[in-house]
Amino acid sequence: MTEKTALKITVEKPTETKLKELGIKKWPIWMKEVSVFDWSYDEKEVCYFLEGEVTVTTPQGDVSFGQGDLVTFPEGLQCVWHIKKAVKKHYQFG
Repeated sequence: MTEKTALKITVEKPTETKLKELGIKKWPIWMKEVSVFDWSYDEKEVCYFLEGEVTVTTPQGDVSFGQGDLVTFPEGLQCVWHIKKAVKKHYQFG
């Protein structure tokens, strides 16, 4: 299995120290209402969820996350977002 076929979303509960080290509060904020949509990642995205509840469907299965989670989406991932509770997140690409 190559890196491209094993695209995996990682979810963690970061410490306040890690959030400060990453400079999360300086990242832009994205908000979205309850909805379902297709998405593909042209580059890696790391985001920290301030609010919301989401399940993302990938070829490898479903991944759920929400408020307080630090989530990394790999470059090349194609998925479907199912926003169950409105999202507010800090994000950074690259």
